[in-house]
Amino acid sequence: MPSQPTSDSDEEPNQPNLRQPPPIRPLSLEHHPNPPAISSTTTLIFFLILILAFFPGIFHFLWAFPLHCVNLLFSLGLRGSGSSHLTPTTSHNPADSYTYSSPNKNNVNMWYQKQFSLPARSRGSYLITNEVLEALPQIKEYKVGLLNLFVQHTSCALSLNENWDPDVREDMSDTLDRIVPEAGPKNPTLYRHDAEGPDDLPAHVKSALIGASVTIPIKDGKLQTGTWQGIWYLEFRAAKHTRRVVATIQGEKA
Repeated sequence: MPSQPTSDSDEEPNQPNLRQPPPIRPLSLEHHPNPPAISSTTTLIFFLILILAFFPGIFHFLWAFPLHCVNLLFSLGLRGSGSSHLTPTTSHNPADSYTYSSPNKNNVNMWYQKQFSLPARSRGSYLITNEVLEALPQIKEYKVGLLNLFVQHTSCALSLNENWDPDVREDMSDTLDRIVPEAGPKNPTLYRHDAEGPDDLPAHVKSALIGASVTIPIKDGKLQTGTWQGIWYLEFRAAKHTRRVVATIQGEKA
């Protein structure tokens, strides 16, 4: 019997009929004739973010610019009406001194500022009322006003306290040493910050407790301190240090 031709399915009955997938074509503009465009607003916002990231001060300038313009117009208006303005004095002293004066004839609302130094002293409490008066003879020129003294350091302080018995000043220094000791009875090191010695951090704490400034009223050319009040300078470092004080006077001259 003649043999009959067999089909592919007869030869491989268990072989699935797989079809070859179509070839993957690369994307091109031909398939997207109208690609999405980035709006000009988005581009502008992107560049603004970059500018602010690299130059953060620009944001503060833009924010404060209207206020500066208002202040400038206001100050120009005051000058035109004869109100107060700033007038620096000429001084050969290394410490800067400025007088803030009013152009009117009555000498009201006068300002004066000066920096002076206190002699080098070691740890202790010192009465410096006379030193302040010697450094600021301008106090006598004011009929009424305020004197502010500000020490420019973080290891000392200024205060108003007893001006008669020197034992009070010694007791004050001893009391502060007990409140903020340099070392504990069991652990010799109490503080992390000791870059300049064991008295470094205690000096900062004492300065924060007492304060860096005092304000005293002026009347008829004299400081209006009480009978037993004096200006104290408290030094909290063991070694001697020279300290700078900024004095500012505001008031009406006689």
